[in-house]
Amino acid sequence: MHLAYPVVLSSLLFCTGLYGVLARRNAILVLMSVELMLNAVNLNLVAFDVWLSKAADETLHSGQALTLFTITIAAAEIGIGLAIVLAVHRNRGTADIDKLRDTAEGHETDGPEGPDEATGATDPAEQTEKAEATA
Repeated sequence: MHLAYPVVLSSLLFCTGLYGVLARRNAILVLMSVELMLNAVNLNLVAFDVWLSKAADETLHSGQALTLFTITIAAAEIGIGLAIVLAVHRNRGTADIDKLRDTAEGHETDGPEGPDEATGATDPAEQTEKAEATA
């Protein structure tokens, strides 16, 4: 088999994973896209290892050994990533990447325009009535 077939397939897999990372908003789909990109790299490693072992006298199969390390690291990454995503989903109620803020930031009750937007009141008298009703 020619080297071009696995290289074209791995480039298509990598581009699909790259599109998934850039276009998706769900954290789980982003992790799946990263996994797809790593599998494309693994396919390239094995294909070039087979191709180079035909040309060389000694067969060390270093590409296949590196692929095993990559699979191990990818499994650990997906396990830790899913644990983080599930913990964030339990705390925040969403896995949407655009809606998540840095966890170091505090939860602010004020809206983007200040305290007037948080209470929903526009009139100062209406604000004081709401404050007295809640007190």
